[in-house]
Amino acid sequence: MSAGRGGACADGDLGTKISGDEISALRDGSTIPINQARPNRNLTFTKKEPLGLLIWFFLLAGSSGTQRVYLRAVSRVCAIVIPWNYPLMMLAWKSAACLAAGNTLVLKPAQVTPLTALKFAELAAKAGIPKGVINILPGSGGLVGQRLSEHPDVRKLGFTGSTPIGKQIMKSCALSNLKKVSLELGGKSPLIIFNDCDLDKAVRMGMGAVYFNKGENCIAAGRLFVEESIHDEFVRRVVEEIKKMKIGDPLDRSTDHGPQNHKAHLDKLLEYCETGVKEGATLVYGARQVPRPGFFMEPTVFTNVEDYMYIAEEESFGPVMVISKFKDGDIDGVLARANNTEYGLASGVFTRDISKAMYVSEKLEAGTVFINTYNKTDVAAPFGGFKQSGFGKDLDSQQIHSYTLKP
Repeated sequence: MSAGRGGACADGDLGTKISGDEISALRDGSTIPINQARPNRNLTFTKKEPLGLLIWFFLLAGSSGTQRVYLRAVSRVCAIVIPWNYPLMMLAWKSAACLAAGNTLVLKPAQVTPLTALKFAELAAKAGIPKGVINILPGSGGLVGQRLSEHPDVRKLGFTGSTPIGKQIMKSCALSNLKKVSLELGGKSPLIIFNDCDLDKAVRMGMGAVYFNKGENCIAAGRLFVEESIHDEFVRRVVEEIKKMKIGDPLDRSTDHGPQNHKAHLDKLLEYCETGVKEGATLVYGARQVPRPGFFMEPTVFTNVEDYMYIAEEESFGPVMVISKFKDGDIDGVLARANNTEYGLASGVFTRDISKAMYVSEKLEAGTVFINTYNKTDVAAPFGGFKQSGFGKDLDSQQIHSYTLKP
């Protein structure tokens, strides 16, 4: 079961589907009962309008008894900046609500992954989407992304990426024209594993929580807290399973672990691991580049990670499992450690005790809490972070409100 703030979905539950009429209702607003002294004959209603609508109008001018008609376009658009780890999925997540709300869109893909967005633009043109509705603008974040955040004709900007860049974008959006902003930023998602869990499932899904998509995953479990009595057995089983993993071509369906996205990121991950060793964490496995062509990194495991260490506080965005143990039965203690972070994107707990699971999920400061599972997102459930992991929700029917003038 995965529980999100304001929504939940369990395995097998596909949630609700949103119809065209329901989308129209979300955009059209609602009537509001109001109390007037006298006479009580007034009506109040809300009307939602697109933030970034392409407006065409005629300008009439008179000169020496003649009139000319000028056609002028005022383009007020919504801008979206997406990351490189899920280039097509992030495009779909962000642009669907934007377009459904009636906006025109300028989307900047990551500099290292522009091709899926360009293909999307090609297919949109073939499908008959009018010119100017969907615009793909490749380029660097420092140039193109910055210009979009500063541009006065951009009325809303949605960004997924790192927290430092998100802060800069928010500042630029405020200084330019106070444009609306939604941010999905960094994470250091805690995963708490209690000794009363299904250990086989916790090992399997704990590995998926860290190593899925080579760790290039915004909600990856950045730090695992494992109860002391099962800690050693958990680590032993994880290492045993890592040794069985097939590292290779990501297009081969038998592959378990593909390459990192690009060389600069691989180098950053190796440096991250070096820092962990220097600070005194125990390197159990990995932290090396695989000796073969490509940017392959071994799945890595660190134990004996103390709360003050760099790898305990900062996101790796790679296949690095960071494990800390906690004393048996110390629920509130481990919760305090798990919440001692400026991030709050996701989190998780493994236990057979449903009362404990619900207590922990209520106390964890994160936009999504996974219970006895991980990475189980669904388009019907809201997704977004707390604290310096950003604000605003993707997915869910309410996402459309962030792309209208009146929420």
